[in-house]
Amino acid sequence: MALTRPTGKHRAPSRMTRRSATIAGAATIATTGVCGTLATPAVAAETGTTASMEDTGTTLILAADAEADSLADEVADQAATQQRAAVARVEAAEEAERRAVARALELREAEVRAEREAERKRLSAFQLPIAGSHISTGYQTGGSLWSSGSHSGIDFHASYGTSVVSVGSGTVVEAGWGGAYGNNVVIRMNDGTYTQYGHLASVGVAVGQAVVPGQQIGLAGSTGNSTGTHLHFEARTGSEYGSDVNPVAYLRARGVSL
Repeated sequence: MALTRPTGKHRAPSRMTRRSATIAGAATIATTGVCGTLATPAVAAETGTTASMEDTGTTLILAADAEADSLADEVADQAATQQRAAVARVEAAEEAERRAVARALELREAEVRAEREAERKRLSAFQLPIAGSHISTGYQTGGSLWSSGSHSGIDFHASYGTSVVSVGSGTVVEAGWGGAYGNNVVIRMNDGTYTQYGHLASVGVAVGQAVVPGQQIGLAGSTGNSTGTHLHFEARTGSEYGSDVNPVAYLRARGVSL
């Protein structure tokens, strides 16, 4: 048996009927203004939601900007720190270099002073006129060999041609033949005293020449009033004969051992 749709008041409204009712209701609402009244809360709610979303977006943007600024500041601080460190390293290197240069200059100045002092000592030093020799005739020894009756100097043992040197620094005031002294050299020493070297085989310096300790001035011989090869050495307070002093005491007072 075929089923049939119920009729009467128990029949459900058709789709068309529901659609028509909906349209009609919408029309009624539009006519009575209820739609406007009902729409206001909806619009308000939508507006509030939109505002909330905008606030949230703004907050996120501001937070992002703040984070970016913070990162930029951190990077800038790191860069500044690195720059300060680099500057400090450069300044430290420059200071180290300056100190090294100053130290080198100090050392060089000390070396120069030491060299000058050593040279000063060398030039002011005295030594024997013949290295390794010994005295063969003493000072003021008496005898007919000397016109004054005594020896005005001391004699140093020497072989012919042995090098004779200046005992100290000074200037040659006499060089050549000296009568009884034979070939001789007289030097005015830098301290104002005089030294004489007699009976030389040959003379190796000239008047006016500056000499230093140990500089060769001639060769030992037996010229003049001499009985054999030797060096006659005198120390004087002046250039004239007769101003002689004890050569041994003279040399010892100036640091020479004999």
